[in-house]
Amino acid sequence: MGRINARAAALMAWSACLVSLTLTALSLLLLALNLSHPDVPIYPYWAEGTLLAVGYTTIGAVVASRRPQNPIGWILCSIGLLWGVDHFNSEYAIYTLLAAPGTLPGDEVAAWLTTLPWVLGLGLFVFMALLFPNGQLLSSRWRPFAWFSVLLVAVGTIMSAISPGPILGLNVPNPLGIEGLPNVYEQLQGLMFALIFVASASLLVRLHHARGVERQQIKWVAYAGALAASASLLNYTAFEAMDVQWLELFGRVPALVGILGIPTAVGIAILRYRLYEIDTLINRTLVYGLLTVLLAALYFRGVAITQVTFRALTGQEKQPQLAIVISTLVIAALFNPLRRCIQGFIDRRFYRSKYDARKTLETFSAKLRDETDLDVLRDDLVDVVRDTMQPAHVSLWLQPGLPPRGSKEQE
Repeated sequence: MGRINARAAALMAWSACLVSLTLTALSLLLLALNLSHPDVPIYPYWAEGTLLAVGYTTIGAVVASRRPQNPIGWILCSIGLLWGVDHFNSEYAIYTLLAAPGTLPGDEVAAWLTTLPWVLGLGLFVFMALLFPNGQLLSSRWRPFAWFSVLLVAVGTIMSAISPGPILGLNVPNPLGIEGLPNVYEQLQGLMFALIFVASASLLVRLHHARGVERQQIKWVAYAGALAASASLLNYTAFEAMDVQWLELFGRVPALVGILGIPTAVGIAILRYRLYEIDTLINRTLVYGLLTVLLAALYFRGVAITQVTFRALTGQEKQPQLAIVISTLVIAALFNPLRRCIQGFIDRRFYRSKYDARKTLETFSAKLRDETDLDVLRDDLVDVVRDTMQPAHVSLWLQPGLPPRGSKEQE
């Protein structure tokens, strides 16, 4: 019976993945057709929709087929499938309503169907955060919030379906929108992101109380979520505020990578693949992220100061290339000292126990080279083991060794 259930689960999961990939391929085909009409607006979320559909359903199918009892895999599949449907309907509606009107049937139906998946998809993000990693709520106290989220998602889906346009992401009105009702798309977006924020807070509470494997699982998702949120915040604030087209496109790359980072981290956590490497990954990210920011700030600050000084001394506006070369060499010389300084700060601040253990081992190694009293070394070794590994009990037994090599007793 269990084998049949496993086969059925794998069949369902990979069928959902196949449907999502097929819809994505058709969506990209329609996107290419829409791009051939310069006067037709492009669906703005086509890249996000493609990555969500492909990434979430593929990883969800892997997780659901191997851990069918855990709802997280099915949530990933559902999120990807919903975004695949949304992307396809959006491209189809743009093509049939704007690019080539009347060439394909169901234009208004496709436009109306785009009002449904995005609310349901965001609602599934809420439950992924609430149920991760074991498929259960953190405690019974979160049950009212879960039911409240279900109610809001249901009401939000209905309101999105009957709210007058323009439809989110499309420059067309809602064909089934009821006149006189307010346009609630932006309010619904804000409400859904508020629910996701509260659900993410439950994940942080779970991290605070978790131990062992569960703690490492949550660390993976928290790490991926932090990177995705940072990249999205940087993209939709700093880069868009600069109003430079190529910079905005460049800024979307980290955000798009962050979209794939969350399902990847969830898959690693649920399948428990190399869980304990997350500590090293977080450490390196903190060190090299802070190092990059400091070096960039020092470089641009140094170039600016050099330019001001050169202008004051010579009166020329153009800075010589030698100053830029010197600034670059100074930054290169500062790389290793700054890296060691930042690494020490990160270890002391966030990895204090490992930092103290390493210092204890270094001290013992130095004493080992000079100490000759076996009893003192034995006591020191026991203290080192107790301080670094913190076992419940420590005992040391020394086997009587052979006489020194070359002695008369050995002969």
